[in-house]
Amino acid sequence: MKFLLLTFVGVVHLLSLSSGKTICKNDISQRSFQEIKEEIASYGDVAKAIINLAVYGKAQNRSYERLALLVDTVGPRPSGSKSLEKAIQIMHQNLQEDGLENVHLEPVKIPHWERGEESAVMLEPRIHKMAILGLGSSIGTPPEGITAEVLVVTSFEELQRRAPEARGKIVVYNQPYVNYSKTVQYRVQGSVEAAKVGAVASLIRSVASFSIYSPHTGIQEYQDGVPKIPTACITVEDAEMMSRMASRGNRIVIQLKMGAKNYPDADSFNTVAEIVGSKYPEQVVLVSGHLDSWDVGQGAMDDGGGAFISWEALSLIKDLGLRPKRTLRLVLWTAEEQGGIGAFQYYQLHKANISNYSLVMESDLGTFLPSGLQFTGSEKARTIVEEVMSLLQPVNITQVFRAGEGTDINFWIQAGVPATRCSPPSPGPVLTWKLRSPNMIQARGRRTTELLGTELCLLLLKDRHIPAH
Repeated sequence: MKFLLLTFVGVVHLLSLSSGKTICKNDISQRSFQEIKEEIASYGDVAKAIINLAVYGKAQNRSYERLALLVDTVGPRPSGSKSLEKAIQIMHQNLQEDGLENVHLEPVKIPHWERGEESAVMLEPRIHKMAILGLGSSIGTPPEGITAEVLVVTSFEELQRRAPEARGKIVVYNQPYVNYSKTVQYRVQGSVEAAKVGAVASLIRSVASFSIYSPHTGIQEYQDGVPKIPTACITVEDAEMMSRMASRGNRIVIQLKMGAKNYPDADSFNTVAEIVGSKYPEQVVLVSGHLDSWDVGQGAMDDGGGAFISWEALSLIKDLGLRPKRTLRLVLWTAEEQGGIGAFQYYQLHKANISNYSLVMESDLGTFLPSGLQFTGSEKARTIVEEVMSLLQPVNITQVFRAGEGTDINFWIQAGVPATRCSPPSPGPVLTWKLRSPNMIQARGRRTTELLGTELCLLLLKDRHIPAH
């Protein structure tokens, strides 16, 4: 986690310590850009101080230890649960005790869904108990379950071609894994597309490039005017097996039982803390992660690590006695897994002041050794971020990539605010990262945390906004 946090802190801190002359315009002259480069270069000693504190000093294991304590104490934190609200109250107290400023809770209404007991058994052509995980917001089955023949398809297009065969059946999607953003559409939309052609339930191959017989969960979305049917994810192995069976002409029958229930929206909170800017307190650099998780793991990677990296960024800046010129605001979102519910309500509450937001950052890709920074914004802004990243040469994380989007910050990006997140190394297996424990984070390296932190710090230091255009 160390290097991820160094990256995070470095970027944010340089932004917040910048001068008040805005660069959110498209009129940056060559002379002013040279001044920006010189200003950024002058913070080399600050970057080294952050790196030393995070990697070698008293803070080197702090974010990991804080995270382990929370997830061991509270466990899973699904939307609408008492455990999520307990975690929010603990974090509210932690941020106050850390000496951060303007620590407060902002009320949010969030979905409340509970999984209940669930099972799937193949009855034909042989008896086989299948591992499944129901998808968030899915309805349940009748108590006796749903027993039906299976139709296996590999795409939405194939489902449409074979629509007459789907009525009264359980549709099994065995879609190939392309990448997460493309393949996840089957999890999100699979039940709706199956219901449109008369299916009674849908089972989706887990969105993963690799599997150890490990089904995934996640949110799915119903559509007005389309019947709601139960939906769950199955393992890659079972999806492939049923695809082979179907190709041989075998009749496949499954009994599906799901006790899932949706309850009225629950009260929750986004958790907020700040280091107030010394010169331009109304201008904000926002850093964030989400506190909620799914119910089948501790949520240490998704997104406990991101939330605690974000907190640690403020702690490092405070410990070094650095006072940014503009405000560094930490937001720990609620109900991200339900589609960014907490972040959307925060945006609705604060969008009137959007011109005061210099940069929004999110950490929600897991905890890893970053290969650089992903950035969404203007080319002029990118050149500034590249200069900032050059100060991370001592830890060899200097690249700037595209695509800084994230569920909780996309509202701001669509409104023109620049955004960043740390870039993972070259794509590896999408496995069970949603469920991993703190031990997995430790094994992947605490260095990631400190890298993210340094980057945030450096961006908070600089004298101008990142240009939006």
